[in-house]
Amino acid sequence: MGKTISCSVLLALVSCFLLQFGAALDTITPSKSIKDTEVIISQNGVFRLGFFSLANSSNRYVGILPLKDSSGILNISDDGNLAVLNGKNEILWSSNVNNTAPSTTTAQLRDSGNLVLSNGDDAGSSLWESFEDPSNAFIETMEISTDVKKGRKVELKSWKSIDDPSDGNFSLGIEPFNITELVIRNNNQLYFRSGPWNGNIFIGLILMYTDYLDGFEVVADNPQQPDSMTYEFSNESMLIYYELDSQGKFVEREWDAGKGEWSKNYPVIQIDCDVYGKCGAFGICDSTKEPICSCLKGFKPRNIEEWSRGNWSSGCIRTTLLQCERDNNNGSGAGQGDDGFLEMKMMKVLAFPARSSIINGDCKDQCMNMKNCSCVAYAYDSGIGCMVWSGDLIDVQKFSTGGVDLYIRLPSSELDKGKSSKIIVITTVTAGIVVITISALFLWRRMAKHKGRNKKRKQIKHQFCSENIGENSIGVKLQQLPIINFEEIATATNNFNHAKKLGQGGFGPVYRGTLDDGKEIAVKRLSKASGQGLEEFMNEVVVISKLQHRNLVRLLGCCVEGEEKILVYEYMPNKSLDTFLFDPIKQNILDWRKRFNIIEGISRGLLYLHKDSRLKVIHRDLKASNVLLDQELNPKIADFGMARIFGGDENQANTKRVVGTYGYMSPEYAIQGQFSEKSDVFSFGVLLLEIVSGRKNTSLFNNQDYFSLLGYVWKLWNEGNIWSLVDKVVLEPKSNLKNEKEIRRCIHIGLLCVQEYATDRPTMSTVVSMLNSEISNFNTPKQPAFTQTPLITHDVQNRASVNGVTLTDFDGR
Repeated sequence: MGKTISCSVLLALVSCFLLQFGAALDTITPSKSIKDTEVIISQNGVFRLGFFSLANSSNRYVGILPLKDSSGILNISDDGNLAVLNGKNEILWSSNVNNTAPSTTTAQLRDSGNLVLSNGDDAGSSLWESFEDPSNAFIETMEISTDVKKGRKVELKSWKSIDDPSDGNFSLGIEPFNITELVIRNNNQLYFRSGPWNGNIFIGLILMYTDYLDGFEVVADNPQQPDSMTYEFSNESMLIYYELDSQGKFVEREWDAGKGEWSKNYPVIQIDCDVYGKCGAFGICDSTKEPICSCLKGFKPRNIEEWSRGNWSSGCIRTTLLQCERDNNNGSGAGQGDDGFLEMKMMKVLAFPARSSIINGDCKDQCMNMKNCSCVAYAYDSGIGCMVWSGDLIDVQKFSTGGVDLYIRLPSSELDKGKSSKIIVITTVTAGIVVITISALFLWRRMAKHKGRNKKRKQIKHQFCSENIGENSIGVKLQQLPIINFEEIATATNNFNHAKKLGQGGFGPVYRGTLDDGKEIAVKRLSKASGQGLEEFMNEVVVISKLQHRNLVRLLGCCVEGEEKILVYEYMPNKSLDTFLFDPIKQNILDWRKRFNIIEGISRGLLYLHKDSRLKVIHRDLKASNVLLDQELNPKIADFGMARIFGGDENQANTKRVVGTYGYMSPEYAIQGQFSEKSDVFSFGVLLLEIVSGRKNTSLFNNQDYFSLLGYVWKLWNEGNIWSLVDKVVLEPKSNLKNEKEIRRCIHIGLLCVQEYATDRPTMSTVVSMLNSEISNFNTPKQPAFTQTPLITHDVQNRASVNGVTLTDFDGR
């Protein structure tokens, strides 16, 4: 007689305890099942499998299955599956695998605690394993993993409650973000994140800086293996396992021999600050302060009323624009000083960093050189390198130990605050005197202005959103477009609530809304900090209101009231193509058939713009983020703020104002300001190659061998190795012959579209014919543009952007 750890295992490992055991079988066979009160024990007496009850439940369980009585049976069914039956021989659960040899099937409880269903062959291959379908417990040698290629995840699932082992709200798994992290989700919403893996630890976990997590092994950033986490302690006397409890806490449980029970130790989530985004965007959580949430220096609450009630979800906004934002806004902040960085020590790494391999000393320069304000913070870790952030900063948390030094971008005026108390006092007193002096004048002027405000708004509406709007430069008169008042849009978007925000473009933020009649809409609101303005707004209204095609997004109406300029579109539930194409999880949804349909749809939309519409339109900013996807993932081209209408037989135009996104811009346009149909063809070619490869064109920007995706494709093409380019998601499972021909044809077409000289590129009508196999003999492609060295331009006024943000520049008027 000896001691063993007994764990009820089937779909999952559940509660474990010590007991005395005698001889028992470790295997279930077609002729040997186990009935309630019977058990099987692993070979060395480490784990036990059987039926059990919970304290406050009358049900019986094997794993997570409730039985109403004690007549349950666990056996091998006639089809070779492991099955749980009730007293009426009704199957309550089955492993549900295809088994070609059911008569030899066995289910063995191994000393690891893994219940393995196999055919009993010498190869030892399994048909099903309990470790691959776990519940709430994580034990030694079990793997939590995410296989992006196969689209499969092994993750823990919490119990619904302490007395109900059915699946609860929480799950724990490995997420291959830009850098691999361990995450907990609550109803599929991000609830907790460990921070990125640096090759040694998850740097967002305070407890990982202690040695109690010794024995953990994480595989990450290895293209040959799925991302995974497992552990195995060297001290065999330690009886420990980890549990995701019903409250979403990941806790360590250790056997207390003295008390004869499992103790609960070391919760990974200890305080409210560990909950993802507790303080909203640009808010910082510090458990040592009361209240725990405050705004970062240089920021203020977005909604003061909610903030005062302890609801911090709306986060914070800047009190002063960055210098780069003021520069972009017609240089209105010139002379205010440069931006700088606020150092914050012992911080949790923020959510979703972009990774760079440059050394520590260059992180600041890299961030500062992103002059379109796309970089708002940076940090450095020796195992990861430089990390930079753009957009809202989420999950900012102050640690008591460990963490990283975080650098937040602020205008110099905010950094200088507090340096001189005398200056602050003088300024405050002076400001008070000024306010008192001018208050009477201000009130008088306000009353005078108020009388004319409604009249002015009506005039603005009439000017911009009526059929009398006038004619554009080529004499195309805008037809009447529905006018939606500002109050209706504000109601539809819950006052432009941050939770309704779908994304951010060069024009400004885009919100999801619901009108009174239940119709869902997408609302594009011109940002005050936007580099775009009235010209882009009017351009989009003029262009898109005249176009109707299934592969173009539909404009439903507009609103101009005071300083507000808003466009209202049909709502696209699957957002933009880039959210699927470049996401390591979502890209699994895009098999080859879906990708080819997207390519065809985009090509038909461009052909309509160039040839078939009443207006000949050059889009000038075609990219993955400007292709929206409807419910069935059909593509629709969007964002016509940069588009240009050609009149008569005009085929080419010049501009000194280069707009668009580098990486997608043709060389003649980026360097000389010349644009034509062939400019859009170049952008389409880049986008096509991105869709085939699942890579951004700029993802190889810092590679020494090839400057961009185009250079990489060209290298593989010349080596006869194009299948190394194709996204592994497309190749798994093995492509059929038709798919392989289409993939090869698409790569060939993509290379023809991105040739350096416009005259060598096909027209969109030719591209559509090639995609549909109406043309079978293709020209041999010449070397693409931008394949060797970075683009340097001097001939036109522009600013380079290698990210996905639209570039806009201004000339004097």
